[in-house]
Amino acid sequence: MTMRQWWVLGLAVLAMCALYSAVPRLAVTFMARQIPLDPPGGSLVEDTFDLTEGIEVRKRLLPTAKGVTFRPAYLAVGIKIDENGLLYGTPQRPGTYVAPVQICDGQSCQEQRLTLVVHGNVPWEPRELTFPGRTGVPLSGEIGVNGGPPGVVPTFTVTDRARLPHGVTIGPDGQVGGVPAAAGISEVPVRICVAGNCAGVVVRLIVV
Repeated sequence: MTMRQWWVLGLAVLAMCALYSAVPRLAVTFMARQIPLDPPGGSLVEDTFDLTEGIEVRKRLLPTAKGVTFRPAYLAVGIKIDENGLLYGTPQRPGTYVAPVQICDGQSCQEQRLTLVVHGNVPWEPRELTFPGRTGVPLSGEIGVNGGPPGVVPTFTVTDRARLPHGVTIGPDGQVGGVPAAAGISEVPVRICVAGNCAGVVVRLIVV
């Protein structure tokens, strides 16, 4: 075997050794980047959202782990997500969209599927906004809504809790309850949302 052949053979052996030593490091790096943050499907408090065609949405996703980030992406026609988990945009087309979302902790990322149900724009109105009551007697009422997309549960948020009379509550399901402690008329601002189609109303409580 000539000196040139020995030289080529030596280079080949060195190349094989370098490749062999690099493979474990590459495998470890790949595995490190695939370590799940949580069990599959458990990275978000909520992973299904009802939206309305043509109504702007700005809703922040709630991860179960602290300090995580999101990979910006398009999720549906007109809907995006940013690195802080803000779901934003205006849905352009009714339908159900299932999109993967990347949730990352440093270099380690996990994919979770997000379901966006975009409903047609169906008008709605509050069913009841005035509730009479008596001091010391439990209240029992419900705001409710008429109209809106079928099967969608509306949500109710008191935007100024200081306006609620002492002892009275308005729950996220629209239930008006509690025991009024004093007589008077109170006007309480409430935000009602039906599939992301929201409006502010004033609930009047008349206690005698």
